[in-house]
Amino acid sequence: MSLNRKVAIVTGASRGIGRQVAIQLARSGAKVAVNYSSSRGKADEVVKQIEQFGGHAVAIQADVSKVNEIEMLFSETLERFGRVDILVNNAGIMENHAIADMTEEIFDRHFALNVKGTYFACQQAMKHMMQGGTIINFSSSVSGAMLPTYSVYGATKGAIEQLTRQLAKEFGPKDIVINCLAPGQVATDMFLDGKSPELVDSFRQMNAFGRLGEPEDIANVLELLVSDKARWITGQTIRVNGGFN
Repeated sequence: MSLNRKVAIVTGASRGIGRQVAIQLARSGAKVAVNYSSSRGKADEVVKQIEQFGGHAVAIQADVSKVNEIEMLFSETLERFGRVDILVNNAGIMENHAIADMTEEIFDRHFALNVKGTYFACQQAMKHMMQGGTIINFSSSVSGAMLPTYSVYGATKGAIEQLTRQLAKEFGPKDIVINCLAPGQVATDMFLDGKSPELVDSFRQMNAFGRLGEPEDIANVLELLVSDKARWITGQTIRVNGGFN
């Protein structure tokens, strides 16, 4: 599953799943644009780690909730590496609130980053991605569950699944595949933030293996989906969740 000579953009790549994805794509031979919004130090750490095993990467700041910054992310990647073959729309936020406590600001922030960011990054991919490219969007397995306080976050992820499905035939004529990964509970800072040990343990018991997922569990599946072995899969949402129910 060599990715030699391919160039990947990974949004939100300074930590968590995005960090692991960037590292594994680089290990497979891709040159990687490590996108970050504010964590420059952590993004530089990812680049340094990639360079230590002989890979090629660059950290690029962009707030993907803003279309002009998405455009800049692509232009800087093209200036540095000359092409874009893989787009991983990983950047996102999750704030859990009951509907009684939801505010317009929180609602808009979720849709701006999780949905608008993904959509307009796909638009840039349509303009600039090489024929035979691959796009991976990120949903969440909570979009198929009924969990209190997850309504807005789950709504954004449901929207991503529909965007992925509806865009598949627009990208098909350029031989670009587009799919969506929907992880379950993964042991990242974003997931663990603000959760009690008891709550985290309850989530462990919701899947078949009694553990939280690790970023590597998600990155391993993504690595397969961006390889040439998965060219006949497009417009799909794949739930990578250890049997979460």
